[in-house]
Amino acid sequence: MKRPAAVDHPASPGSDATWVKSSLSFSNSNCVEVAALPGGGVGVRHSKDPSGPVLRFTPAEWQAFLGGVRNGEFDGLGRNEAAAGNAP
Repeated sequence: MKRPAAVDHPASPGSDATWVKSSLSFSNSNCVEVAALPGGGVGVRHSKDPSGPVLRFTPAEWQAFLGGVRNGEFDGLGRNEAAAGNAP
């Protein structure tokens, strides 16, 4: 399966992190970006607020999350009934 192309955004001045947003994010403005952080962690932030808060995860936490995504453990989250095809 081909991975979606990503768009890179330079991090804030003085940081070596490069923030990445999926090309699938351009269909709406509700996007998150991820970056490899110094020390091996992973950062997640809202693309509309690049100077805002960053959620920081250890490599083990990030790998556990990605495993859950791959296993479909979160597929039902973020859907309302109409979007899921359950509208009356």
